[in-house]
Amino acid sequence: MPGLAAEPRLSVGVAAGNPVQLTNGFYVDPNSNPAAYVKQHPGATEIKTKIAQKAGGRWFGNWSGDIKAAVTSYTKAADSANKLPILVAYNIPGRDCGGHSGGGAGSPAAYRDWIAKFADGIGNRPAVVVIEPDALAQLDCMPENQRQVRLDLLKYAANQFANKNPNTWAYMDGGNYNWIEAGEMARRLRLVDVGKIRGFALNTSNYYTTQQSVSKGNAIKSALGGGSQFVVDTSRNGNGSNGEWCNPAGRKLGVPSQVGGGADLLLWLKVPGDSDGDCGTGKGIPAGTFSPTLATRLISGT
Repeated sequence: MPGLAAEPRLSVGVAAGNPVQLTNGFYVDPNSNPAAYVKQHPGATEIKTKIAQKAGGRWFGNWSGDIKAAVTSYTKAADSANKLPILVAYNIPGRDCGGHSGGGAGSPAAYRDWIAKFADGIGNRPAVVVIEPDALAQLDCMPENQRQVRLDLLKYAANQFANKNPNTWAYMDGGNYNWIEAGEMARRLRLVDVGKIRGFALNTSNYYTTQQSVSKGNAIKSALGGGSQFVVDTSRNGNGSNGEWCNPAGRKLGVPSQVGGGADLLLWLKVPGDSDGDCGTGKGIPAGTFSPTLATRLISGT
């Protein structure tokens, strides 16, 4: 893998804080939804080679059970393989403002406990973590008296990773190219202590091109005064956006997870083939459910 495979594994004393240098390539989740489908359908060779065997994000939320045990198991498996795992924390109260992916922790206290145990599960192992997709960008859809609560929870999450995980690059989700204006997103990111973690993430589960996302990322970085890095979700942005976000037709797989490419990292955060919700070309398929039809459409770009 460009930029990763050539890196030797170094001792923690030499490269503390840099999970890229502590590993040899991104971790491919052997239990992802596409991988599980391929195990049950061995003839699905395109899904196997073009999706299931590519490194991408493992999402953790209220479906994950004992969160410390789940994160520990996942990061230990990656560490044993000398690979870098990509994790997505997705359990903020009021998640998705009650939309297709609604849910989340039942209270602020429950979330603090959950995210603290998430960080405990990583420990000193190398990892990349994206914190709460859409949570900052969707601030405006929350009741005004709840907005500060959300900001406080995201700030708490950032500080958990900053304080507990020396070999983790954590990125606070910062929306996408066409959502919140760069200066306003920078303001929000400052409010949740983005300066204490690696940076922010863009285009999670969306379709904007890498070039568009990099442009937005650099604008946010500039508004922040520099220092913060950013990652871009490239899992489904091969044909860019047509203005729709929920299982739109005509989208395509983007470049696989890699270092660089205009950002800190380009990552497959959204699992290709997992539905955005009961909508678009995924009508009748609940959010997070894998569909071979959706996967095949992304492979062919139809």
